Amino acid sequence: MSVDNNIFKGSMVAIATPMNNDETLDFDSMEKLIEFHIENKTDAIVSVGTTGESATLDFNEHSEVIKKTLEIVNKRIPVIAGTGANSTSEALELTKKSKILGADACLLVTPYYNKPSQNGLYQHFIKIANEVQIPQILYNVPGRTSVDMLPDTVYKLSKHDNIIGIKEASGKIERSKELLEKCSDNISIFTGDDKTSVRDILLGFKGNISVTANIAPKEMHKMCSYASNGNKIEAENINNKLDILHDNLFIESNPIPVKWALHRMGLINNGIRLPLTWLDKKFEKVVEESLISASILSVTHQ
Repeated sequence: MSVDNNIFKGSMVAIATPMNNDETLDFDSMEKLIEFHIENKTDAIVSVGTTGESATLDFNEHSEVIKKTLEIVNKRIPVIAGTGANSTSEALELTKKSKILGADACLLVTPYYNKPSQNGLYQHFIKIANEVQIPQILYNVPGRTSVDMLPDTVYKLSKHDNIIGIKEASGKIERSKELLEKCSDNISIFTGDDKTSVRDILLGFKGNISVTANIAPKEMHKMCSYASNGNKIEAENINNKLDILHDNLFIESNPIPVKWALHRMGLINNGIRLPLTWLDKKFEKVVEESLISASILSVTHQ
């Protein structure tokens, strides 16, 4: 399978899924949000990842969000469908459906909660790679899934033609270096940790699948571009300005602060799906001040 890996690079937003306050999907806000990203130079959109509340959408909703995203984007930038699940059969069906819908690639998180062995992880991903002819990006986020896919396992998987990348979100520099050493000849490596993204892109990662890009797409695009071109000072200057925002977008579980911030920016309605709840009022001032510090909001908007 011949794939141009170069289309997956830079600042790729793990986009929030807009909802109404009755928890129904809000496709009008989705269109507004996607146009906001395209206007501000986001390099690719990841639809229905963790930030997109994949765990609480049913199969039909999941597929409908991917379909609508593809229709709105209309091939202007790549769309990566989040199709991971802790059930191999469910991840396989979501991946097959996303190929039919026309996604450019799929992002597959390690199976969460059931804590498979390294062999179990290998068998899970290799089965999907064998059965679905679409570019696939692995996703390792041990802090959220309670399972850590080790570099040796990634290396074995990287030999498969359909596996073209990994999103590594451990944030550990030792892990970043080991993945680059063992796997970068076979696949692209992306960071999933905004706070350390400049460091990792300067090391050789191809880009960032980002939470912060939901709020600051223009800045994240510039930051990733500078880092990719080796312009360390310019990249770090932007990252320093966003540093408080990186932290406070996790003041409660992602995507709670992201959705509050997007609502505060006038981009989405105030909907989120249980068991997630709207941002606690005691954190509103903290997140708002982070937006002001990053120049996303002006002081006059307080």
